[in-house]
Amino acid sequence: MAASDPGLTIVHPNAAGIDVGNESHFVAVPADRDEHPVREFGCWTAALNEIAEWLISCRIDTVAMQATGVYWIALYDVLEQHGIRVALVNAQHTKNVPGRKTDVQECQWLMKLHTYGLMRDSFRLQQDMESVRTIWRVRDRHVKEAGRAVQHMQKAMTKMNIQLANTISDVSGVSGQAIIAAILKGERDPTNWRPWQTTASRQARNRWRGVWRETGGPTCCLNCNRRWTVIILRIGRCRNATKN
Repeated sequence: MAASDPGLTIVHPNAAGIDVGNESHFVAVPADRDEHPVREFGCWTAALNEIAEWLISCRIDTVAMQATGVYWIALYDVLEQHGIRVALVNAQHTKNVPGRKTDVQECQWLMKLHTYGLMRDSFRLQQDMESVRTIWRVRDRHVKEAGRAVQHMQKAMTKMNIQLANTISDVSGVSGQAIIAAILKGERDPTNWRPWQTTASRQARNRWRGVWRETGGPTCCLNCNRRWTVIILRIGRCRNATKN
């Protein structure tokens, strides 16, 4: 691609642009690399491999694409496995430029900006650290869901004027759950409860038990910690081997 724009220097002569979508991806390469420089591909794995092979046949070594939802992740991994450097850019950095109305024009615009080095690559964790972050987020989500269920149980008990939270330190403990289970089975003073609140308490308790049943109870945290330890030790061994 010739540097026809005044004042612009070509930084990546073998650059391409990809407009990432849910059902298909539009890929643009320089006009002199293929008879059809813009092509549409599917989003399944075979199509992603086809994209990488076509880019390699067009002598492309770097690609720019926007971080659209989570649709870019699979394509990013496939291109990286084929040795193509991927510049993952923020869509807000290019959305205000006028004149781009179609997916074809979008991928061509990304290719042009990347060719002149005008795209800023976004930070992405390495694969091993990505595993650590995934485990952390799963653990964090389950703990928060269990915490919200406990709050709902406390709220339902308080609305029935059963001050369980003021009597024991943890309603999710053995004693607290035994008391709530007894209340739900009918062991209560009929003058101090409201029937419609019993349903809310039962649903909150079922959600709390469901979260711990899904995650393996408190052992979920221990399992996450063990997996973190294994991954971190593996990262340390790899780095030490690289230094040596």
